[in-house]
This record gives sequence, C-alpha cells and structure tokens, in this order.
Amino acid sequence: MSEFTPLRSVLYMPSSNEKALEKAKTLPIDGVIFDLEDAVAPDAKPSARESAAAAVASGEYGRRTLTIRVNGIGTQWHDDDIRAAAQAGPNAVVVPKVNSAAEVGQLVDALEKAGAPDHTTLWAMIETPVAILDALAIARASQRLSVLVMGTNDLVKELYAEHVPGRAPILPSLHTALLAARAAGIAILDGVYNDVKNIDGFLAECEQGRQMGFDGKTLIHPGQIEGANAAFAPSEQAVADARGILEAWEAGAGSGVVTYNGRMVENLHVESATRTLRIHEAITALQ
Repeated sequence: MSEFTPLRSVLYMPSSNEKALEKAKTLPIDGVIFDLEDAVAPDAKPSARESAAAAVASGEYGRRTLTIRVNGIGTQWHDDDIRAAAQAGPNAVVVPKVNSAAEVGQLVDALEKAGAPDHTTLWAMIETPVAILDALAIARASQRLSVLVMGTNDLVKELYAEHVPGRAPILPSLHTALLAARAAGIAILDGVYNDVKNIDGFLAECEQGRQMGFDGKTLIHPGQIEGANAAFAPSEQAVADARGILEAWEAGAGSGVVTYNGRMVENLHVESATRTLRIHEAITALQ
C-alpha cells in the first residue's frame, strides 16, 4: 500500500448485510472494512465470509481500499476467515486484538500459506493494554504490516474503572501507538466514535485525532463520512502553503537561505510540503 493512499474515512460494514455492502459502493469513503467479527452473529459468520470475499472480487468498489476484518486469533472462525480472506486478495486483512510481534509473524505466515497476493497487507488492531505496551514491536514485526487500527472501545473497557466522558484517560495509550506507527513508518487509524447522533462530538474527536497525528478515522455510520473526510484532508491553505514552500525552495536553490512568507524553509519543511501535496493529489484522484 502506498504511503499516500488516502485513509481519511474507513467504514466498518457488516458482511452479513447485503444492503449495506451494496450501499458501500456509492459512499464517498476512502476504505471499507468488510466485517466478519463484532457486527456478525455467530450463525451468520460462514455466509458473511462468502459475501465479503465476493465483494472484494467484484471490482465494483472503485478505487476504495478494501479490507476484510477476520475473527480474532483463537476463535473457532479465525482459520477459515484467514484462508478465505487470503484467497479473496483484498488490499488488507484486519485482525482484532493483536498483542505481540509473535502474533504478527503467525498471521503473516498464515496469510502467505493461504496464498495471499503480495498486495494484501496486514492491519493490526491495537485494543488491549499489552498491545499498547508492545506497540513498537508489533509495528516493526513485518514488512507486510501496513496499518495500526486503534480499537478504542475495547481499550476503554480495559482501562476505565468507571465511565468517564471524553478520551482523556486513554490519550497516553493513543500517543504511544502513534509513536510506534511513526517510528515504523506505517499508517495509523483512530478508533470509532459511538454516538452517531452527536455530530459535534464526532467532529471534535476527528479534530483531536488529526492534531494528534492520525491518518484517518474508522467509522460506524455513513453520516460520519463527510466530517472525517474534511478533518483528515489537507486544508486549502495547507495545500497553498505547500506549493509556496516548494516554489520558494526551487527558486532559492543555492542561495543558502530560503524563506517563505517570512519563515525560514529547511529540508524538513520541503519534505512535509511534498507529503501534503502527494496526499492532496491522491485524494483528488479518488473523486
């Protein structure tokens, strides 16, 4: 997966719901997680597995990043899910509750033995205390691991002694996972926001996630897509500044000191501006 593949909005879709799978073809989302885990009842999991594989193979989702979330390691469905997902060849296989680098290795081996194509990467969900403590080892465990996904609901359940509004108690955990992703050079997605009717709260959490450094947000309702897309895309001003920085750098090559709008421009600013424009171009290409 390219460093500049947009992942502003990644929507969980229950693979047992054919109407939801059909609707996802028309939604302005960057990515889809065809879910076989929490959103699917036990007796519906085999048919949901078939539906998810068929959706990936259909070619009807345009340029969206397509992933399949399997059931966790140790569950009765996991091995069959891995085999089916590998053979379907999505952009990624999402695995819940990944707790160690050893588990990453186990998952990669299983995917490769099942025939997963080279383009199928692994997304590891970070949603337990031990995963937070081992986040860097997990993030660096395999070249096939391309994204960390925060499972904030489970993390909250593990860490909160009682219900606390907002995310203050888990901010250190989020920062730890973010640092791990950045150190490993991979993407990281913020967790879901549960109160789908509270748009202001959702937008505030998107802004918080963007400021922290997340690449995008996982979603549970189509009504959240627009807000996530706007929050995690470079603003018009950011794009204009990026272009200005690159133009100033090119014009000032060899002069020793380069400035843009009165600010000194260094290599790190050029790298940041280049990344901003590449992300902007990738988002534009999706439209």
